[in-house]
Amino acid sequence: MTADPATRSTAAREAAPGATILLVHGAWHGPWCWEEVAQRLGDLGNDVRTVQLRGHDGRPGRIRHGVHDYVEDVREAAAGCRPPLVVVGHSLGGLVAQKFLEHDRAAGLVLLAPTPVRGTLPAVARLARRYPVELLRATATLRMRPFVRTRPMVRDLFFTPRTDQELVDDTFIRLRDESYLAFLQTILVWPRPDRVRVPVLVVAAEQDRFFTLAEMQRTARAYGTRAVVVEGSGHDLMLDGGWPDVADRIDDWARAAVTTSAGPHGGNVP
Repeated sequence: MTADPATRSTAAREAAPGATILLVHGAWHGPWCWEEVAQRLGDLGNDVRTVQLRGHDGRPGRIRHGVHDYVEDVREAAAGCRPPLVVVGHSLGGLVAQKFLEHDRAAGLVLLAPTPVRGTLPAVARLARRYPVELLRATATLRMRPFVRTRPMVRDLFFTPRTDQELVDDTFIRLRDESYLAFLQTILVWPRPDRVRVPVLVVAAEQDRFFTLAEMQRTARAYGTRAVVVEGSGHDLMLDGGWPDVADRIDDWARAAVTTSAGPHGGNVP
């Protein structure tokens, strides 16, 4: 990500109002993954909330919920938020956020390395080539835990070879199981951009090992915009080294989206 318009001056931020920013985590994660981003967004003058998708409270046992259940979790959380609301979804949380906004309204939507607009079948095929044994174990047990069972796997899937080992270790300890049903639904349940009537920002990770830059650009084009690429980052944009720039980009874009959505016509903000 280049430094230019990722941040605004203090004066510009004071001139534009903050928003309520609702952060939706992705597969295997929980609200903990937003801690530093949430703190920075709050310091910049936003009212920041996080969603804990059901089954992601760290309790043992198989998670049996589907994407529609997670959408209800976001809807419940959004009901308690004051407008203007900007929803931010990462990975699977990006799919959930898109499905939520197919029927509900907000001032804006930010997608961080989201489930692609045409589903995850190509991504699953790539995952199967790299981790065939783990995919078989996941299918046999109907659990997604096999994909996050070692530190090297966590680094490979969520980070980069240059990510600090301490961050990889901390993430490894915190990651939990994920719903196999939700995993299958990412293949079959596609977003419907034509039903999302809010400005959209798509942020891609240059070194994402789940989704390709081409998939992220295709997703952005479906919303009439272009993806912002964070150079040197792995899939976990909110945790990897570039997270402060990601937070600033969200804040900067959200203020513009709030201003646009309050105008007579609305529309996407580039």
